[in-house]
Amino acid sequence: MSITHSDTVRGQWAFHLTAILIVGIWGLTFISTKLLIGCGMTPQEIFLLRFSVAYIGIWFLSHRKWWADTWRDEFWLLLGGVTGGSFYFLTENTALEYTLATNVSFLVCTTLLLTTLLSGVFFRKEKVTRALVVGSLTALAGVALVVCNGHFVLRLSPAGDLLSLLASLSWAFYSLIMRRMSDRYEVTFITRKIFFYGILTILPVFLVRPWQFEVSRLLDLSVLGHLLFLGVLASLVCFAVWNVVLKRLGTVRASNYIYLNPVFTLAGSALVLGERLTPMAWAGVLLILGGVYGAGRKA
Repeated sequence: MSITHSDTVRGQWAFHLTAILIVGIWGLTFISTKLLIGCGMTPQEIFLLRFSVAYIGIWFLSHRKWWADTWRDEFWLLLGGVTGGSFYFLTENTALEYTLATNVSFLVCTTLLLTTLLSGVFFRKEKVTRALVVGSLTALAGVALVVCNGHFVLRLSPAGDLLSLLASLSWAFYSLIMRRMSDRYEVTFITRKIFFYGILTILPVFLVRPWQFEVSRLLDLSVLGHLLFLGVLASLVCFAVWNVVLKRLGTVRASNYIYLNPVFTLAGSALVLGERLTPMAWAGVLLILGGVYGAGRKA
């Protein structure tokens, strides 16, 4: 049976929609994380529990192959666990302690620009078109409006802003590592390794900031519900599927959907936290949607 052009296009659109769904879920994780921090959990505690739940789940899907084919590949997977796991989440969540959430949201969305730059260096097959550049800049302008949401507040915080940029750079490297590994191993194996090394490399942080959350409170329905959402859906399911999306759409085009993250966070904040949406925020949403569409219309 031959594969027609229309079948290919439909298949591509399926992955585009999947990318939007994943980013939407990741946009809501900020709310769950914020609520868990409000319950007294620290960023590293949330991350450890989140990835532990995800690792237990992925183990039932991939447990036969223990190691990569070469120690070099095993090292790349270790870097993936750091850049897409422990270091990324630690820097992003810790940045919230030093700077405004709007600063973090905006700076983390520079991931695509960094990914595009790095892809041009390491993967010359990744084509950067004019539509992609214009669409990305339009979407980034929309992000600026969304995160401001009617409040023009500029407060520079070298520590917090630097951590946010490090988180953005970390995820850009993670995307490139997954692009490299996805051609060599099954998605479930890669994802399991990412969770394992993410857990392993977050443990030294507890030597500096020991565990303080009461274990008995983990059985509270509100705490347990948010942890299951973060561990099962946002980590176990989304990380595995995102690695497939990166392979099918390409690192740059898939990463372009990260601009939608603040849109879903904004919508979730309005519904769950009761935050008010301003005309500026709605204008930003339209710019983001237009920019993302323009950047990916030739995909």
